[in-house]
Amino acid sequence: MIKKDKKIICIIIARGGSKGIKNKNLKKINGKPMIFWTIKHAKNCKFIKHIWVSSDSNAILNYSKKKGTNILVRPKKYANDFSSSEDAWLHAINFIEKKGYQFDYVLAPQVTSPLRHKKDFEKAINFFFKNKFDSLFSCQSTKEYNFLWRKVGKKLEANYNFFKRKRRQDIKEDYLENGSFYIFKKNGFLKTKNRLFGKIGNYKMSKLHSFEIDELEDISILNSLFKIRAQN
Repeated sequence: MIKKDKKIICIIIARGGSKGIKNKNLKKINGKPMIFWTIKHAKNCKFIKHIWVSSDSNAILNYSKKKGTNILVRPKKYANDFSSSEDAWLHAINFIEKKGYQFDYVLAPQVTSPLRHKKDFEKAINFFFKNKFDSLFSCQSTKEYNFLWRKVGKKLEANYNFFKRKRRQDIKEDYLENGSFYIFKKNGFLKTKNRLFGKIGNYKMSKLHSFEIDELEDISILNSLFKIRAQN
């Protein structure tokens, strides 16, 4: 059981602009704006004390407020193509603290991964505290990165010995960050200015729930994945 003194808040960062997809965070996924799903998952997590949405977009902020979240305006300098998520989280944490809110841990989900199991946040938070991690990333297990090729000049080079190709069952499992969410101690983040630090944990998700939206065509794929999940 997680002790009551473990104060956890959720900070959702969702900027208005995007090079790949215009107004990406409000694009309809399974009939709802994409940000709807991350807000829903956070609201369904019993361990989350407060939910905050940080954005430079009035449309995103107004929608999020209607959905019952706290909102804060993200300055343009933290919402351009060169800004990092760390910049936005740091601004949000400082803003929330100045408002008088007390918290020790942050759940930081990313809107572009709207397909999660309804219990992922709760399971990950339990796993985080049970193992006394300082930070944690969500991931999917994979063996695909044992068969990578890279172009060096005009020549292709492999990251494995293709004369002694391993059987798939003999390959060690790797963990790919899927970008769905992170959990970290507030003080550790403020010290390192990084989402991952100290004792790092990984919470494994299925390949289905690890899908992330990067390109416009991903929206159609994700809508199909929602339908697949509903049938299972």
